[in-house]
Amino acid sequence: MSLTGGVLTAAPALPGAAGRGLGRLLRTADTGILALTGSGDEPPVTTPRDPAREAARRELSKRMYHENDPSLFQRALNAFWDRLGRLLDTAASATPGGTVGLVVVVLFVVAVLAALWWRLGTPRRTPTSAAAVFDDRPRSAAEHRAASEAHAAQGHWNQAVQERVRAIVRSLEERALLDVRPGRTADEAAADAGRSLPAHRDRLRSAARVFDDVTYGGRRASEQSYHRVAELDRDLERTRPVLTDSTADTARDRRGAAE
Repeated sequence: MSLTGGVLTAAPALPGAAGRGLGRLLRTADTGILALTGSGDEPPVTTPRDPAREAARRELSKRMYHENDPSLFQRALNAFWDRLGRLLDTAASATPGGTVGLVVVVLFVVAVLAALWWRLGTPRRTPTSAAAVFDDRPRSAAEHRAASEAHAAQGHWNQAVQERVRAIVRSLEERALLDVRPGRTADEAAADAGRSLPAHRDRLRSAARVFDDVTYGGRRASEQSYHRVAELDRDLERTRPVLTDSTADTARDRRGAAE
């Protein structure tokens, strides 16, 4: 009887040399199997730890094990949300009232920022003093007034204020109280006109400031601002100027050119 493949088999009795040959063949097979499987006291395969770890790493790095792994973007997104969650948890633990207190603080900060934006407007890098009052084709004071009143009727107070200030400056040019100067700013026009109309100097500066705020400062004009500028325009029409030397010279030059 011999062990082959884990099964006991019985060799039939054969006479003579045939029996002896079959016995040697079975013994040879048993010896080979035992050599392959090893003895019962030792494991069949003994591999050192480091080579085994490297072999496992090579095996697990094969593509077939990573077909369902998340993409790089998904991993980055998951890391971002994990980081944000930890920050929120830390902030909530440090805020009185926990999560509710944190929500109240965030809403308060957002409300303050919104109020500042509404009050101050969008920051602009362009200096207000570097922009001209007129930015299109020359129009008369009457045309600017008509455009201003049309905007006011529709509630477009920014455009109404802009056109009314332009009407004031154009009217002063038509009356020879200001010389026609391309590129003149609202502040320059108010300063020049204030010399011949000293009683309205402060109101002219205020109108120029409103013009700059709504045109270049990103602020919104109100209906009251428009009515103040419109009233200034009407008052200037009825005001007699105080002629200085430069104003008188300008007026004489205009009359001479007209003759």
